[in-house]
Amino acid sequence: MGTHLMLGALLTVVSLGANAAEGRAVEYKVNDKAYEGYYISPSEDAPLVLLIHDWDGLTDYEVKRAEMLAEQGYTVFAADLFGAGVRPTEVIDKRQHTGELYKDRQKMRDLMNGALQMADSLGANTDKSVAVGYCFGGAAVLELARSGSDMRGFATFHGGLKTPEGQDYTKAKGSILILHGAADTAIPMSDFAVLSGELEKAGVSNEMIVYSGAPHAFTVYGSDNYRQDADYKSWRRLLTYLDDVEW
Repeated sequence: MGTHLMLGALLTVVSLGANAAEGRAVEYKVNDKAYEGYYISPSEDAPLVLLIHDWDGLTDYEVKRAEMLAEQGYTVFAADLFGAGVRPTEVIDKRQHTGELYKDRQKMRDLMNGALQMADSLGANTDKSVAVGYCFGGAAVLELARSGSDMRGFATFHGGLKTPEGQDYTKAKGSILILHGAADTAIPMSDFAVLSGELEKAGVSNEMIVYSGAPHAFTVYGSDNYRQDADYKSWRRLLTYLDDVEW
């Protein structure tokens, strides 16, 4: 990790969720700013999943997904990219917080690397790790892949697919799994096709799957966009992808 990252010590541990014995909120610092993630680990040797939230910030949704992954035998650190207590509910605020990070890609990378450092300090096996992201988090995960991170893989659910100007995938090391909705109007199939070409050109091992009839945010329970079939199929594909990673 870069020396410019300033990671604070563990400040607060609180029990959350159904798996309270394993899962806990973790307050930490990156570059002197406080963040609050969520950590759950079934065993010391379990591979690590770095989970990146959507534009709502780290909420009960990511906690539930973390617990589902822990049930499958993975340690999970759900990172916070907005700041402790920052969980926007209005669209204008969500756009503000994601927009700031889209404009400052180095900060976005620092925050994810800072989360990895925090996970490492908690005993997570960061040498065997993958990154998984939803919506905004999917775009962030691809940013991490382009940075040349040593993680074993990168998976996105209905995430942003555009590559920023001046970037490419020549530094990417792990494989990439893209799970996308064919009816996603926020992230059109044209972006999907362009990314496929970029990954092939860079020689990056990848798999890109499209689910018919699935709109943006098709995995978000309780929302108008939720599609049970696409959610089930994409989740099962993530689990088989993780099973196949060369840990």
